[in-house]
Amino acid sequence: MTRPDIDLVVVTVKVPHHRELVDAALAAGKAVYCEWPLGRDLDDARAMAALAAKLGVRTVVGLQARQAPAIELVQQLLRDGYIGEVLSTTIVGLSIPGDVVGQPNAYMLDKTSGANLLTIPLGHSLDILNYVLGEFADLSAMTDVRRPMITIEETSEQIVKTAPDQVAVIGTLTSGATASVHIREFVAGGTGFLWEINGTDGTLRITADFALPEIFPLTVAGAQGRNEPAEVAVPAALRQKWPTLTSLEGAPAFNVARAYAAFAADIDNGTHTVPDFADAVRRHQVIAAVEESAASGKRVKA
Repeated sequence: MTRPDIDLVVVTVKVPHHRELVDAALAAGKAVYCEWPLGRDLDDARAMAALAAKLGVRTVVGLQARQAPAIELVQQLLRDGYIGEVLSTTIVGLSIPGDVVGQPNAYMLDKTSGANLLTIPLGHSLDILNYVLGEFADLSAMTDVRRPMITIEETSEQIVKTAPDQVAVIGTLTSGATASVHIREFVAGGTGFLWEINGTDGTLRITADFALPEIFPLTVAGAQGRNEPAEVAVPAALRQKWPTLTSLEGAPAFNVARAYAAFAADIDNGTHTVPDFADAVRRHQVIAAVEESAASGKRVKA
């Protein structure tokens, strides 16, 4: 780990093992890219972020949906006043199938593992919502386990699932806009991913096949006044921001590759355009607020 020819350590193991490996890499003074979620819970994330800050080490967390060209387009349209003042926003989306799981992913059925519907599909969806529109001021949430038994694909064994398969959140953003999010396990014929941003002058509609905007390509449509939504093409300048990566467009690795390219540019230019461990802590805080509200039945500060 102390080899001088190593510039970046990438942590892509299962979530329960993130902290051990991240801490070792940080202690060696290496920049770290860690997949999302950063830790099993908020405490894990805070500890890793605090260590990185103490040691002055640069970090990246895998919230790579921010790097999607469609998200950059949405930001541009909002800055240009395409829909006027944002009044409200809604996300609805599907996660992975809830009846059968492959053995390697069985650990995700345990809510204590830190890798489940709440942290991954919801976490990535919340991140682009908050990245584009601002943070929650407060929120109310409910979670449920509607299908508590799940079959292991390879063995047909049925095991108990403790991680939520339904998450619904409603809250107020710091801008005053109303926000709602409902992420649920796959159901036949359900909406894969729909994100609407409603303003005084129009609407933006972002869609994908599943509520995993970090890996599934996003399509943007817009409507102004009383017009029907029509697709807004992502400009070539955004899609080809990193020309060597254009062959990956549409593939699950595209946004990850763009995150690596942006991080390299950050190091060269002294900028901060990719989410780091401090950003990850903020997202873990929102997820913790969702859990707190769901457990208490009360509206909480986010």
